[in-house]
Amino acid sequence: MLKDCKIVKAEPYDAEEILNLYGTHLGGPAGWSREYPNKDTVNFDLQRNALFVMKNSQNEIIATITIDSDDVVENLECWSKTLVPSAELSRLCVREDMKNKGIARMMMEHTFSYLKGRGYKSVHILVRTGHIVALKSYSHLNYKEVGECHMFGNNYHCFEKEL
Repeated sequence: MLKDCKIVKAEPYDAEEILNLYGTHLGGPAGWSREYPNKDTVNFDLQRNALFVMKNSQNEIIATITIDSDDVVENLECWSKTLVPSAELSRLCVREDMKNKGIARMMMEHTFSYLKGRGYKSVHILVRTGHIVALKSYSHLNYKEVGECHMFGNNYHCFEKEL
């Protein structure tokens, strides 16, 4: 089943399906709500060519990941000063019926390869405190926890990985 999947940059015609996928995760451990992520978030990501999706053989979106651009996050003191340039990853989302199949890892690895090919030396990600599954997952992907922060009304663990 996964062998027929492909990871590609999202296109504007994918926006509604991406929003629907995000909508299935509202109120979960990531803290998503009707306000975030929203249509403006998706459009911003699409305009920057920073949103990747995994599609199955029926061309349905089963996962997303974004290379984010947020100066507030980028300027946190916890990030390594030697592993620059760096990129922030966010909005990793896997369709409920496709979880526990290694898709999140595949999305991350695809993004790592993409960024490394463009000269990036590291990636970082914020994980909301209490998001137990994500906290375990990033440790297994050899991310290092480098700090904690409070922003956007939530507490986060700051994870960084050298590419």
